Amino acid sequence: VLQKGLKENFADAQVSVVDCPDLTQEPFNFPAKGICGKPRIADVGGVPYLIPLVQKEKVYDLNIVAKDIELPGAFILGAGAVSSKILGINAELIPIVQTKSEKKPAINGSYIAQINPADKGCLLEKYSSKYTDCEFGLLANLYASEGRPGKVIEVKASGRTGELNFVSCLRQTLEKHYGEKPVGMGGTFIIQKGKAKIHIMPPEFSACPLNTDEDVNNWLKFFEMKAPLICQPVIVSRDPGFDLRVEHTHCFSHHGEGGHYHQDTSPDSVQYLGYFQPAELLFRIDRPQETHLVGRD
Repeated sequence: VLQKGLKENFADAQVSVVDCPDLTQEPFNFPAKGICGKPRIADVGGVPYLIPLVQKEKVYDLNIVAKDIELPGAFILGAGAVSSKILGINAELIPIVQTKSEKKPAINGSYIAQINPADKGCLLEKYSSKYTDCEFGLLANLYASEGRPGKVIEVKASGRTGELNFVSCLRQTLEKHYGEKPVGMGGTFIIQKGKAKIHIMPPEFSACPLNTDEDVNNWLKFFEMKAPLICQPVIVSRDPGFDLRVEHTHCFSHHGEGGHYHQDTSPDSVQYLGYFQPAELLFRIDRPQETHLVGRD
């Protein structure tokens, strides 16, 4: 299904089932070896807690989320916002956490991408270099598993010929094929060659309400960042009525760049390599009572 869909959007696409590579190795350096074992997705909070105006009291903990999704000690990947209570500012969170279990403390391999106060560029830092908690704020889309090795879906795509980004292409392909039945996936992929359009939220929350996508885009800071970028996607083919964010991808690198992935900007030369696992369960945590569809891109 995925290969067929990707070939409509990329010059070259190959999808196969392989053994998950050891994710503790380069370029990932994750705290867990794989993305297998009781795979599940959690959609926590939501964009309505950020816009039109921020609700700073919305703070969560990945160790508690792991218990909420009935997988204490889970290895969690995904995309979210930092806890402004901890950092004192707003920033992108790239969560990569082996949550705590009865036997072991948490290992936080997350990154933070923020606007550098010195030059207004991207400042990417390892979360653990400054903080010891596993908190996040406002919203997150998370893929959780036991972090074990096992069989995964390997996706290779290069030479983008269509308009869709890599993640949207995967999601829309699933939606087209499975229709009413929601199919969720998570994992990691690398933009091996090329460049990508990435945003980072400003350190200050907007004082005036952000009521439209245009307002949001004017507030966000956009950058073109270079490969290799290691990305953490969370995808649900369609929303079965839980007010989900159906796709959300954050990325980091070892050259100081990272943030929220939108699209590659070098379609001819771009090269993607990904490892995905379909999720068995979906959890919706602290769903906003008042909602809208602004800022979901």
